[in-house]
Amino acid sequence: MREEIEQKLLKEIEELKNKVAKLENIEHSTKPIYQYSKIKDSDLDSLVTIEKRFDNSVFDSWLNQENLLEDEEESKLFFQNIIDRNQRLINDYNEEDLKVNVIIPILNRVEFKSFENEFRDFYELPLRYETDNFIFKGTTDFVVSKGLVKSKKPYFFIQEFKRGEEYGNPRPQLLAELITGVELNGWSEMKGAYIIGAIWYFVILYKVDKDSYEYFVSNSFDSMNLVQLIDIYNNLLFVKNEIKLALE
Repeated sequence: MREEIEQKLLKEIEELKNKVAKLENIEHSTKPIYQYSKIKDSDLDSLVTIEKRFDNSVFDSWLNQENLLEDEEESKLFFQNIIDRNQRLINDYNEEDLKVNVIIPILNRVEFKSFENEFRDFYELPLRYETDNFIFKGTTDFVVSKGLVKSKKPYFFIQEFKRGEEYGNPRPQLLAELITGVELNGWSEMKGAYIIGAIWYFVILYKVDKDSYEYFVSNSFDSMNLVQLIDIYNNLLFVKNEIKLALE
């Protein structure tokens, strides 16, 4: 009887170990693993060839389009309300404060979701990209992807709802996600954005060759300035419409 109990306990312990291993996603690879949330410029430079370019004309068709607001007066009131409620506190917000009070209202108004075209926004989406030499993995802050229940193909990333650079530079983190996106999709380019407090930057990454990339960063957009906040909204609407066209 005692032996049977011991065998049963050993079996249960082994099953628990297996469950814990799965939950912790333990890696048995000898390849170095880089978390999206922690990757730095020096990490990227050691893994791939990546160059920053300074030709802002690549953004002409994206960031310089006509105003896309449907109801201009109502929209201005909506965005001015975001500014009025947050401008005095935004420099003191932590990540969740910034997300809930500023970022989410903007993204919800854009409404990155289409049942007809089967795409939507995903928060805290697990993502992984593996090469012969390294692994990128972790959870993304925000991604618009094909698929309604599960993400099937990422189209657009926004990285780091953070209030300042002292919490980590979101730019290399976004670049790692964009590299993952172009490689998983088999594409040559991908768009994204990163946020530092009130300030937004839009990014385009191009694949040049195997493990070789170049990227462009837009001028800054201040979400606490009404004109620039409306520009941010229009830039996001453009991406939404571009995804819809690609899936029609």
